[in-house]
Amino acid sequence: MIWRWLLVPLALALPAQAQQYQWTDDRGVVRFSDTPPPAGAKNVRKLSAAPAKPAPAPVPYELARVQKDFPVTLYTSPSCKEGCELARAALNKRGIPFKEVQVWNPETNEELKSVSGALEVPTLLVGRSVQRGYQPEAFDSLLDSAGYPKAGVLPPGKQASPGAPEGYVPPGERDVAKPVEADASAAAQAKPGPYDPSGLKGAPPKPGIYDPSSLQGPPPKPGIYGTPAESK
Repeated sequence: MIWRWLLVPLALALPAQAQQYQWTDDRGVVRFSDTPPPAGAKNVRKLSAAPAKPAPAPVPYELARVQKDFPVTLYTSPSCKEGCELARAALNKRGIPFKEVQVWNPETNEELKSVSGALEVPTLLVGRSVQRGYQPEAFDSLLDSAGYPKAGVLPPGKQASPGAPEGYVPPGERDVAKPVEADASAAAQAKPGPYDPSGLKGAPPKPGIYDPSSLQGPPPKPGIYGTPAESK
């Protein structure tokens, strides 16, 4: 593919800053203009010209066309570290403009599942082609097939991680019940209620009518078959 770098000439991209004038007309009104004031002007002053801002670097024509036909989207998540960082660095190395979508809630989960058929990050979407998981060769293959320039042709990108989205809760902190410590001082000061048996005092209970220890009577008599002692 022949890359056509159609750049806007520098003279057109950076227009010259015109000289500014301040002066007072014959009615005493202070005026400003970028042309010399009339001959009858009073208190004529030349104002310092503000430094011109550098124009943004023009985008190569072929890159703009490919980016329009095959936009690049990288799906990551706040909890994805090494793999997502490597995927982001690979795109930055080639200078590929890309959109990053963080997957962390039902809406973004549904978006990722609809474009890739699975919930896996990082996922690279180039046009309609999908690569799940970071694999350098697979990433390069998708970008090459779309017509993106190889590494070294474009200046490296500097797109950083977008950071955790507002409202995101790390997995380790979701729906975790925290133990509540009892107040020892309050427990010590608690008094027993009216039905607390620990507060009852009185004489020890007497044996009931069915307590065998209260039964007394004559010793049992040997039966007709005798006792073990009699059988000897």
